[in-house]
Formats: sequence, C-alpha cells, structure tokens
Amino acid sequence: MRIRDILNAIEEFAPRALQESYDNTGLQAGDTANDCKGVLLTLDVTERTVDEAAERNCNLIISHHPLLFKGIKSITPATETGRIIMKALANGTAIYAAHTNLDNAKGGVSFRMAEMLGLKNIQVLSPQRGTLTKLVVFAPADYAQAVSDALFSIGAGNIGDYDSCSYTMDGRCTFRPKENAKPFIGEKGKTHHGDEQRIEVIIPSWKADDAIKAMTAAHPYEEPAYDVIPLANADMHNGSGVVGDITPTTLSDFLKRLKSVFGTKSIRYSGQPSGTIKRIAMCGGSGAFLIGEALAANADLYVSGDLKYHDFTACRGTIALADIGHYESEQCAKKIIQEIISEQFTGLPIYFSETDINPINYI
Repeated sequence: MRIRDILNAIEEFAPRALQESYDNTGLQAGDTANDCKGVLLTLDVTERTVDEAAERNCNLIISHHPLLFKGIKSITPATETGRIIMKALANGTAIYAAHTNLDNAKGGVSFRMAEMLGLKNIQVLSPQRGTLTKLVVFAPADYAQAVSDALFSIGAGNIGDYDSCSYTMDGRCTFRPKENAKPFIGEKGKTHHGDEQRIEVIIPSWKADDAIKAMTAAHPYEEPAYDVIPLANADMHNGSGVVGDITPTTLSDFLKRLKSVFGTKSIRYSGQPSGTIKRIAMCGGSGAFLIGEALAANADLYVSGDLKYHDFTACRGTIALADIGHYESEQCAKKIIQEIISEQFTGLPIYFSETDINPINYI
C-alpha cells in the first residue's frame, strides 16, 4: 500500500477539518506516493525517532504533536527541526501528525481516556460548531431514492449512531427549457409542471463538495436545483473533551485508579480526598480552557494536563482538579492510530517508538 492510503484511513477517522485553527495537522515532510514499508508511532518527533525509524525499516513516522507547529523560514542543520527534516528526507521517511483532529474526533483521545477509566454515558464536553451543512435537492419523485442513495454513499445523512437520515417532502415544480437546453422532461419553450420531492440531508461541511458531485451524477436533470445551507448547530459527536459517569467512589480511590491506568508517577490535584466522585470530565493534553465547560456539565472532577496554580485556586470549593501530565494523558493517541491502520492494512509492520520518552522527569 502507498503512504497516502494509510493517511487517508487516518483522516477518514479524524478528518483534518476537525483540527483547531492554530494547529498544523497533516503531512509534515515526505512523499505520500511511496510504498509504505512500516510505520513508527510516537508522541513527538526527534532526531532519535528518525534514526529509530530507519533502524526498524519504517519509512512513515506518525506523531501526535506536529513537528512543524509554527512557520519556519529555513531548513538547515543549525536547528533540531532542520536536522530532523533533512535526515527524514535523506532516508526517504515521511512524517505525519494527527493532533487536534484526533483530539476532536469521535472516539479520539479524550474518548479513549474515558473508556480506559470505564466511564459510561460519554458525551462531548465542548462540541464543535460550524462543521455541519444541510444539503437540499429537488428531484423527480421516481428518482428521489436514487439521489438519496448517492448522497448516503458519500457520508451524507450520518447523525451519530444513525445513517441514511433524510427528510423528504412532496411538491410541485415549474421550469421552461430554453433554446440550448437538453431537458430530461418537458419541451423547449414550454413551461413544465411536475411532481418532485424535496430531499434534505445533513453532511459534514468538508464533504459537501463530494456530496454535490455524487448527487449530480445520480440526478436525471441537466441542471439540478439544490441548496447548500451552513448550519449553526453544535456537532454533538465531535469536539474538545468529554464528560461521563462512573459508579460513585471517593476522590482518593479514583486518583489511585488514574495513576495506575495512565502510568503517571505523580498527580497534582485539588479537592477533598474523601469527597464523592460520580461524574468526570476530561481532556487530553493541555485542557485548562475547558474547566468552565466541566463545571457547566456538573462534573465532580476534571482531569487533564498542564493545569496552572491559578486554575486550582479559581476552582477551590467548586470542582476537583487532577493534572495527570500532558505526556501521560496523550499516550493513548498512538494506540488509536495503531488500531486504525492494523484494521485496514493487515501485515504492515507497526511499532511504538522506544525513543518516545517523556521530556519531563519526576524526583
């Protein structure tokens, strides 16, 4: 298989359109047309990571954190980033990052964290907005099902755990073919009146163009009538962080579970150790920006990384906080990507990097 095939599989699960505006998800360096020999998964890309990939005969490195997060003006041996890129290209190794798109995707990093802890009734904590579009098309009644099926085949009409979702309504159409028209029905120069159906489907905004192409290919008319309507609806299945429920336990006992599950050497926390915990919000990586949403979701505890002193003081007496570490919270990202690839490309060597080491030490 080609490298591009593997990246397409990842982006089917976590489309790049889900990334935050500040992010740089996607191909960082390399040629996706090359055949893939093996994949090395890591949280961060370092010079040691590139060497390890070469030693393992892997020509694709997939990281969670982008190597090229901010713009660079030169690629030289004077910087670590420059050395990494030069070495990777010399080795024929491509580098790809799945960052906030993997964070925001349904089943992504925060979802996986919640599943690892046994949370139930998991929901997105801060749903994305502006990512949904309604496509409305008008078709002859006899062709409405074919047009609908074409839209469903491209991913339109998927709402959570339901697919083939649409709304149809009968109506009457009028049109008059002009001299150069090639009408499917009706006659040139004469106004036609006929029965049509209005078909409405919801689709992710980044798939709208593909849906229009599929619809026009299935539609019998030379000039199909359709509307593309951006929606302000919250996407309840993609977004930042999650919230869920557990069997009531004490904060002290749950912190012990956190420490064991995520393999962290220490946890910074606030709250009464004997306090009852039954609803938990969490976000992988740096998640202080979601503390307000955790409060609004009536969470007893918020779990994330990179929390500051003032985050703890501001939440005193309102919600317990637990900082398990940025690195520790995102280790599951590698497992998610490994599962995506192995399910579709059996036999392809996939390795977890042994040089991917937490840059933060504990004493």
